[in-house]
Amino acid sequence: MEKYVQIENVRQVFNTKKGPFVALRDINLNINQGEFIALIGHSGCGKSTLLNLVAGLTLPSDGAMLCAGREIAGPGPERGVVFQNHSLLPWLTCFENVYLAVERVFGQAESKTSLKKRTHEALALVGLTHAEHKHPHEISGGMKQRVGIARALSMQPKVLLLDEPFGALDALTRAHLQDELMKIAAETHSTVVMVTHDVDEAVLLSDRIVMMTNGPAATIGEILHVDLPRPRDRLALANDAKYHEYRGAVLDFLYRRQLRPAA
Repeated sequence: MEKYVQIENVRQVFNTKKGPFVALRDINLNINQGEFIALIGHSGCGKSTLLNLVAGLTLPSDGAMLCAGREIAGPGPERGVVFQNHSLLPWLTCFENVYLAVERVFGQAESKTSLKKRTHEALALVGLTHAEHKHPHEISGGMKQRVGIARALSMQPKVLLLDEPFGALDALTRAHLQDELMKIAAETHSTVVMVTHDVDEAVLLSDRIVMMTNGPAATIGEILHVDLPRPRDRLALANDAKYHEYRGAVLDFLYRRQLRPAA
């Protein structure tokens, strides 16, 4: 597979009232096109900071970041972001929330008919055709997150960036959306980078799990290759020895080799 995102010797320092705070150091990571990467680690280890750097929402203090061979100098339509908070505009319908993103990216080159078609297709991809004309307050939390995913996918990003998108959902809704995400990633062939605290989620979804050391000055402690065939079935994996081996390796890193930070 072709390297699509390249992170080379990245360091991130924030200026605070107490002086410089080193959030990340010595980050080196190549992400292949079509690969699903999970970023995992204890709170404060810089997972979201690293995701924001790939998104171009912040720029590194040192080092180089490339996407498709070009420097990441800010946000771009080739990188779609979904946050834990769905960030939908409450006065717009589901359709209008997605259409806003479509119009921003494709509005100069395409007709309104084409823009509407893209919007319909994005909502259909996440199974929300029936809720197109509903407002955010009329739908569940899981449906709101699906609208957020549809909005990101509507821009046809080459890289889909997810910052704990299912963290605030109940277990059953979370499991359903994990399954939906696996199907969407397979259909769109997008490169996916996902921040998670959930070990089972990381093993189920990813091709590689990037495990971060504790902050401050966090770095990549270990990368685990998850060699489980796709498509993946969570019920079949429940009794799969390799699945439990990978799960155990991540837990060992997080709770033995990286001591849990004091609360």
